[in-house]
Amino acid sequence: MGRKPNLRSSIYYSEKDGSWHGWVTVGTKPDGSPDRRHRRGKTETEVTEKIRKLENARTAGQVAKPGRPPTVASWMRTWLDTIAPRTAAQHTIDSTYRPKVVHHIIPNIGRHRIDRLEPEHLDALYLKLAESGELSSKTLLMIHQILSRALKMAHRRGLVARNVATLVDAPRHRDKAFEPYSQKQARRLLEASKRRRNGARWSVALALGLRQCEALGMCWSHVDLDEGTVKVFQLQKRRYRHGCDDPQACGTRYHNKKCGPECESHARYCPERTGGDWYFKEPKHEGEDSGPVLDIPPQLLPQLRAQKAAQARERLAAGDRWEDWDLVFARPDGRPIPSRDDWEEWKELAREAGIRESRTHDARHTAATLMLEQGVDIRVVQQILRHSSLSVTKRYAHATRKLTKEAAHRVGDALWGGQ
Repeated sequence: MGRKPNLRSSIYYSEKDGSWHGWVTVGTKPDGSPDRRHRRGKTETEVTEKIRKLENARTAGQVAKPGRPPTVASWMRTWLDTIAPRTAAQHTIDSTYRPKVVHHIIPNIGRHRIDRLEPEHLDALYLKLAESGELSSKTLLMIHQILSRALKMAHRRGLVARNVATLVDAPRHRDKAFEPYSQKQARRLLEASKRRRNGARWSVALALGLRQCEALGMCWSHVDLDEGTVKVFQLQKRRYRHGCDDPQACGTRYHNKKCGPECESHARYCPERTGGDWYFKEPKHEGEDSGPVLDIPPQLLPQLRAQKAAQARERLAAGDRWEDWDLVFARPDGRPIPSRDDWEEWKELAREAGIRESRTHDARHTAATLMLEQGVDIRVVQQILRHSSLSVTKRYAHATRKLTKEAAHRVGDALWGGQ
């Protein structure tokens, strides 16, 4: 059987190899020539079915680009290094995306060609990780979300005909309910903080709802004590990177059971490492202004003035050892406070105040809830916390007994009046 005219599908038998062959024109190549794809099988029925699937994919616009597609491992590295940085903060990539890709995705499904990845491969991956008992349900969900984003970009660029992550159920996860501190507990924290160096740090957290990196990144040049405003910036630390030629060999003595066969982590131990320096970053915000500016409660201003005076005394005592970072909250020599040290002090403060320990981020939850309890509109809370959508703010704000009791009284007054 001879081939059919160009731009049409054809099926024929070859006596040379004893197989049936099919050709489908799916489009054009980058040089403008026809992009014809080949399929082969032992029977005409088999090839006909393959050709039919390819024609359907062509009609649906789901035909992968010509050329050998990359492996999952290769594409995930490309996505991490050149695609994700365009929309995600480097800190998020280094602290959240990269560890999950390197330690869980690449070791388990990295050798698959990306166009041959099937939903069953993801089902098996999630089941294996869940049964290991080493990962939380939130981590499993994040691994799925990372894979889905990377495969979405592969689909957009014609490397795969479909995003298989959309064909499987995402791992189930329910956000843990975090209980904010009550107004009474927050005041006990503030009372205990008066006896501590940098005590105003915790007043800022509970009054302004700043993230940890934002509170530690407050600079005097961005605080207007006369106007009572502060411009928000974040203090971040760059990820360590290998400066050597063989990162995998460099970190050999530090590899553990969580490391994959191609692990290139442990850069902090590299003799030629780069990174590890502090830098300021403007947080995401809506609009075209120069960045988020928050109003400072009047009661907090005297504390900040006292903080500035105390720091001036420390600066004189440090002499030549002082490093001027312009930070509101710093070490005794002016250097940035590591987030770990800040967290340890937060826990110590909670113990001193006689209340339960929590994450530093829970101060942000507490700030949101206290604002709502004082009757602040949730849209205003959203603006203060700088959330992109109201749904995010609702997750931060918690319905306390005070709010629900007040609601019950209002309903009662509406129905029966003040009897």
